[in-house]
Amino acid sequence: QSLVSSSKWLQRYGLKRNKLSLSQILSQIGFQHRKDCVTTLGKPVASRYADGLFPQYRRAQDGSMCNLTAKKELILHFVDCLIGAIELYKQRMEWLTSESRQIFGVIQEQCIVIVLDFGTAAPTEFDLCRDALSMVLVEQVIQISRFNLIRAAQDLIKWQQNCTPVSEHTVKSAVTWLWKLDHMTAVSHTSSVAALLEAMGDEAVSS
Repeated sequence: QSLVSSSKWLQRYGLKRNKLSLSQILSQIGFQHRKDCVTTLGKPVASRYADGLFPQYRRAQDGSMCNLTAKKELILHFVDCLIGAIELYKQRMEWLTSESRQIFGVIQEQCIVIVLDFGTAAPTEFDLCRDALSMVLVEQVIQISRFNLIRAAQDLIKWQQNCTPVSEHTVKSAVTWLWKLDHMTAVSHTSSVAALLEAMGDEAVSS
């Protein structure tokens, strides 16, 4: 998952436009060494004029041979482009695996409900969970449209009755509500399922 889809991200940073896949690069710096059928002979014949004239590259996918015709300057240009693309991917991976995204992934949906099931967590674990949830609210939920929080318990505890529009005020309110929750609350074997069903009951909810 990502804040933008992979294809949009590639387009955003020009990786598709710059044609940096292997087949795209080969099409720009050479041509395929082909066999063709000679009608007078009635059989396929490989051209020989390229032998020893061009550097050649055999594609692992299909074993086809490509004759390389690019000058050194163009090759070095592609090297620079590829190094730049690799650096962008590294930055992307660092972003995808940092902060709240490391725990929750990237929230892409615009209307969500977060179901909280703390079970019988110890006080320190309870606080760690609330720290992580506060982080995802401040970093990611602030960027979507609507949200709600439901705590799984024998009697469900909802932050709001329905999904609420996202704003700095509502996110701060949700964080405050989160930190006012009691450490232990009555639970049952079906409380988690009941909370999920309640969350899914709102047709506007995407996730």
